[in-house]
Amino acid sequence: MPTPAHTSTKRVDEAIHEIRTVQAYAHEPQDMQAYAQRVEAAFAVGVRRIRQRGVLIAAVIFLVFVAVGIILWIGGHDVLSGRLSAGQLSAFVFYAVIVATSVGAVSEVAGELQRAAGATERLLEMLDTPPDIAAPPSPAPLPEPPRGTVALDAVTFFYPSRPKDPALSGISFSVRTGERVALVGPSGAGKTTVFQLLLRFYDPQSGRVLIDGVDVRNADPRSVRRRIAVVPQEPVIFAASVWDNVRYGRPDASEEEVRAACDAAYATEFLSRLPQGFDTELGERGVKLSGGQRQRIAIARAVLARRPILLLDEATSALDAESERMVQLALDRLMQGRTTLIIAHRLATVVGANRIIVLDGGVAVAEGTHATLVSDDPLYRRLASLQFGLTDGEAGGRRQALAPHA
Repeated sequence: MPTPAHTSTKRVDEAIHEIRTVQAYAHEPQDMQAYAQRVEAAFAVGVRRIRQRGVLIAAVIFLVFVAVGIILWIGGHDVLSGRLSAGQLSAFVFYAVIVATSVGAVSEVAGELQRAAGATERLLEMLDTPPDIAAPPSPAPLPEPPRGTVALDAVTFFYPSRPKDPALSGISFSVRTGERVALVGPSGAGKTTVFQLLLRFYDPQSGRVLIDGVDVRNADPRSVRRRIAVVPQEPVIFAASVWDNVRYGRPDASEEEVRAACDAAYATEFLSRLPQGFDTELGERGVKLSGGQRQRIAIARAVLARRPILLLDEATSALDAESERMVQLALDRLMQGRTTLIIAHRLATVVGANRIIVLDGGVAVAEGTHATLVSDDPLYRRLASLQFGLTDGEAGGRRQALAPHA
């Protein structure tokens, strides 16, 4: 259970990272009040802990003085009666004071030891928790060289938080080497879930997920993930230099390879204008870059990783027209020679795919090209007509105009 101090720290961390949203909604007073409440709760817990520690220390000091007083009283009588010399009494009292001081020092850290014991107990509980996703005792090797094939075979999957609501229900499809396949459908249809299963963040309750013909449950998760490059909708940029961010998938890459990857991602043009060029620190979450620039850094990272399977998750959905054009050019280069799965809500970006799979409610309801789906599938036809603002027949005819730019 999180402590009040941890909760208050998390709250201020969120407020600082999302300061623009806080200011845009004029939410500063509410955040300040919430933070003050959490700080007061943490302070109250600290006061109770210090009070308990103070009582313990005071009790130890009292007992020490009482013990020394008793020793002096009894020892004094023994000295007067001749049973003990004054030197022997002084030495005994001196040693007793040393022992008492040591006991007092131990009592001062008793509270810290208790806190450490509690934290250690929680850490050990976490370390002892078996991971849901782990490599089997004898992992099946993936074929070399990589083929880049992907397949889902009758996959049914429930998220742990929704054990009665299937995210995917008996879904099956395969993607051949070098093929471009798009996954489309309304929100909640299961598109992102397919990506999470391919990366083996979860395992399906039934069915198989295959990479290069090997069930990912029988392979080492790291080996599986080393065959996949991901360009997400919200690219992750680390608080490091351009070199480190682009090299994230291949830390041993040379500077020439990094520059070539940035050239392929159309990123060199804006990187050369940064204050220190490729040595520029990009800040937390890439705050020094625009959305399109962050996306091109993510594409350069995927180019440099040289992985046969590429997952694109709405890679251009949040960009302006000019940034989208540059990112789309970079994606076209990136997809060459790679097996590509694309999640897209904007159909204009996927009309040129080899195949489009329509998902609805975790089920693959249709599959085909843009033209055939507009003609044959009501759901896809409705999505196309809504996005293109055309009649059904016009939406189908739009393919020829859009395909060269997809």
